[in-house]
Formats: sequence, C-alpha cells, structure tokens
Amino acid sequence: MRTLLTVFAKEVVDNFRDRRTLASALIMGPLFGPMLFAFVINLSLERALDDTDRTLEVPVIGQQHAPNLMGYLNSHNIAVVEGPATRDAAITAVNNGERDVIVVVPESFGEQLADMVPARVELISDQANTQAERDARRVRTALHGYNQELAMLRLVARGVSPQVLRPINVDEVDVSTPSGRSAMLLGMMSYFFIFALLMGGMYLAIDTTAGERERGSLEPLLSLPVTRDQLMLGKIAATCVFMAVSLLLSLCSFFVALKFMPLEQLGMTPNFGPAVVVAAFFVLAPFVLLGASLMTLVASFTKSYKEAQTWLSIVLVAPTLPILIVSILTLRPQLEFMFVPSLSQHLLLVDMIKNEPVNLIHVAISVSSTLAIGAALTWICARLYRREGLLG
Repeated sequence: MRTLLTVFAKEVVDNFRDRRTLASALIMGPLFGPMLFAFVINLSLERALDDTDRTLEVPVIGQQHAPNLMGYLNSHNIAVVEGPATRDAAITAVNNGERDVIVVVPESFGEQLADMVPARVELISDQANTQAERDARRVRTALHGYNQELAMLRLVARGVSPQVLRPINVDEVDVSTPSGRSAMLLGMMSYFFIFALLMGGMYLAIDTTAGERERGSLEPLLSLPVTRDQLMLGKIAATCVFMAVSLLLSLCSFFVALKFMPLEQLGMTPNFGPAVVVAAFFVLAPFVLLGASLMTLVASFTKSYKEAQTWLSIVLVAPTLPILIVSILTLRPQLEFMFVPSLSQHLLLVDMIKNEPVNLIHVAISVSSTLAIGAALTWICARLYRREGLLG
C-alpha cells in the first residue's frame, strides 16, 4: 500500500506542476458547461417571456376592408401597421427578411362575410425562420380567435346556442409538479456532469501513459522496485481524484447557476439544493473509476500524446450517447437500464430533480454494475502493463 501511495502522490504532484493543463481540466470543464447551459436557458426563457408580453407590429395590406378585424388584433397586443403596396411586394419582403409576417385582406373580404361564405385572409410568413414562425403563430392564434367569435355571434343571431359547437368539454388535469416540469429543461445536466468528470482526468490519463512513453520516462519508471500492478493502480487512483474534484466543481457550479435562472416564472422549481448535490455526487462517483480506467486503457494503446488526445476525444462522447438517446425518448427508470453506466446515473439524477422517490434497488444496481465494469477495466489495464511490448 505504501508503494501504491507513493506512485499516487507522484502522479498528483506532477499534474499540479502543469498548471495550464490543470486549469483547463478543473476550471474550463466544470465551469464552462454550467455557464453555457445557464446562458442558453436564460436566453430562451427571456425570449419566450418577452414574446408573450411585447407588442407585435404586423403589416396588413387592405386594412380598410376589415376594420373590425383590425380592432380585434389591436386588442390582442398586435399593432397593425401599413403593409407593402402589393401582395408580391409582401412576399418579397418576407423572403428578404425585412418583415417576419404580413397579413393580406382581399377587397372581397367584407362581401364574403356578408354573404355568409368563408372570407379569405392570407398570412405570409417564412416557416424556416424560427423568429418569424413565432410571430406568425401569435397572429394565427388571434385570427383563429376572431373566427371563433364570429361563428358564435352568427349562431346567437339565429337563436342557436354556441354550445352546439362544443359537443365535448375536455378538462385537462395536470399532475406534474413544479419540480417535475423543471426536469424538462434540466434533465440534460447529467450530460455536463459526466463530460466535466471525464475532462477532469483526461489529461492526466494521457500524461501517465502516452505522455510518459513519448518522453521516454516510462522505462526508468518500470525499472523501479514497484510492481506494475501497483504502478497502474496508483496512476488510475490519481486520475480518479482529479475526476472527482471536477465532478464536485461542476455540481457546485450548476447549483449556483440555477439561482440566476428565472424558472419560477414558468412554474418550474428545480429540486437541486445542497442535499441533492451531495446525493448526485455519490450517485455519479462510481463512474469516476470506470471513466479513469477506460481512458487509461485507451491511452495505453497510443504511441504519442497527440494520438491519445484524438482517441480520448471519441471516448468523451461515447458515455454521453445513452443520455442523449434517453432524453429524446423520455424513458423512465427501469431495472434493466440500471446496468448501463451513465444511463443509470442520468435516470436517477432526473428523479432527484423531479423530487420523486428514488428506488434504492435501482441505486444499488447502478453503483454495483458501474463499479464492477470499472474494476474489470482496471484489471485489464494492470494486465496490459505487464507486457514488455508496452514500451513500444
């Protein structure tokens, strides 16, 4: 054990000496993800909230043909302004991006209403433009509301109850909680946690394998009175320490970043307090051993530092793929999913954010299976270092 601790201390001290790499691993990884996540979510929320409150200016061609419709639009926070001279000019303006949405009211609009035939109104927009489609949706909703009101007024004028248009009343019962709704936005946090965790130990895993081989320091190291198993375990243990520190920094960064996100305005209350941060650390901690042993194993097969960086860049993406897939499919925790590393941690973390009870059997399977795979990869690394061909 003393020999193993000596190797461990040597690798930790060597990593601390490379301050630029250490700063990149322990600052950029854990801090950049939360900052980017908070910025994107804040920007999306602010735009969504502003769109509902701001007055939307909509050019309308032929305003004089539908004065009541114009008044209805104005009452729904849609300011009617003068539109282009012709319909073709309106299409050109939307194509060029000069206008997001333009409404065209034909001259026959009033006559069609009087004759009780569907009156035609054109809504010109570019559905490939996200901002334009958002504004067009507001105008479309207002036109649909005006259409419904006219239909009900016509029925009332003929002595028919407007209820005949509503044969079924659908009452939606929402059983979601504020914490559950927040998981729709925050469910991807586990992606950043695992990515930061791997980034924290990637450079050390490369330096202790391909880096030492490239510098020519591996052969003198192997000649010391230390077994290769102890040497490998000390290197992996040092990598695990920096990965755990990176994970803890990432969790704390997200805890702080969530304080500045206006989720309450959307009826969301994330359950990510100090207790959840600690629980999430222990749920994700078993992945530290797996990630350290996997990166060390891959880096051991490379001949140079640059080659190791290339291969480990792919390794960084592989553990996060199950998270992306399950986020798209919105799967719920199941027993068989707990045997898949990264996926099981993601599902357990989402339940914590939702403030739902966590199945302890799922936690036990997730922890044991992840540790078992990590231990198996560590054993493979130790066996690999017994080969004489390791020196290249």
